[in-house]
Amino acid sequence: MSGWLRILGLGPGNPAWITPETTALLAEATDVIGYAPYLARLRLRLGQIAHGSDNRVEIDRARLALAMAAAGQRVAVVSGGDPGIFAMAAAVFEALEAGPLAWRAIDIAVHPGVSAMQAAAARLGAPLGHDFCVISLSDNLKPWTILEKRLDAVAAGDFVLALYNPASKARPDRLHQAFARLRTLKARETPVAFARAIGRADESLFITTLAEADAARADMATLVLIGSSETRWIATPGGGWLYTPRTYGAGR
Repeated sequence: MSGWLRILGLGPGNPAWITPETTALLAEATDVIGYAPYLARLRLRLGQIAHGSDNRVEIDRARLALAMAAAGQRVAVVSGGDPGIFAMAAAVFEALEAGPLAWRAIDIAVHPGVSAMQAAAARLGAPLGHDFCVISLSDNLKPWTILEKRLDAVAAGDFVLALYNPASKARPDRLHQAFARLRTLKARETPVAFARAIGRADESLFITTLAEADAARADMATLVLIGSSETRWIATPGGGWLYTPRTYGAGR
């Protein structure tokens, strides 16, 4: 096969956070496939074809990309953030596993991008400086009972927690439920940060405690970060920094 498939991350939204490797690969592609708002961030060259689609049709996008690459096109599939974190890389491999055996000969590569949690952590300071977990709070593809078990395990292990997909119009109550559950398992003064649209013009950060955290602040553009028992706030003249020390228990 002469075609190829490259799975790329565009970062959280700031064009400066698109890696040079991703920029170079996009320039080589004949076709670019992705969620329409992500494609709108790009300036494609003359002759390149954009294939935009709505949200929640990831498998359809993946099948289209594989079929086009198998037909000889140079295909770039784009995701926001990093393509391997709750994004298109997994969808492509799901479609590859279930698809025609001939697709397995396609030249496929995944290329990293700046994730939303990395961008949020950088704005906040260093909250991911010690062990952490990452959970998507969406229960579209997994039962809520599994999410409850995972929240319990995170609290028991005293991990910092980054929550993707905390709320949507179809799931307005899940973050409320998560906060209520965590309040029975973690100290009420645990730091909580709402990092919305980091890297975009409407970026916002809000830091509070688990006791005071209002789930209504979050939407699908928000990453919610919940500290461990070690996570600390350093006040500065310009605001402050949230960080988790590298050594567990050193400050006790």
